[in-house]
Amino acid sequence: MNHVPGSGHRLLQPEGWPEPSGYANGIVADGPTIYLGGQIGWDAQGRFADGLAAQVGQALANIVAVLAEADCKPESIVRLTWFVVDVEDYISQRRAIGAAYRAVLGKHFPVMSVIGVSRLVEKAALVEIEATAVMPRA
Repeated sequence: MNHVPGSGHRLLQPEGWPEPSGYANGIVADGPTIYLGGQIGWDAQGRFADGLAAQVGQALANIVAVLAEADCKPESIVRLTWFVVDVEDYISQRRAIGAAYRAVLGKHFPVMSVIGVSRLVEKAALVEIEATAVMPRA
């Protein structure tokens, strides 16, 4: 098991499995759990970022802002669940999405799932991301 720097979490990687790219297969974490509701790609004034990659960056920035309320950093995130309205758009923009992701969360890759949905409650939303975080033990 590898440790996630700055978090106290341990990654689960079965022997012989290929290394995942941009996510983890599993994480062991010990501490108080934080559950975040789905965050979308709008700013504090309700303005949507332009395009999927920009909305991903804004949604992740929103997650970081909520975590900061609990004095947590992005390294506390153990799970992200993404809901995207256009899976093909997600696939075609993976490079730009990856850059937006790293700009906000760096090279921290928790357990993740990406799910295609027909639409989100906010019509202009292209992505919604839920997060689960575990605060490191003091």
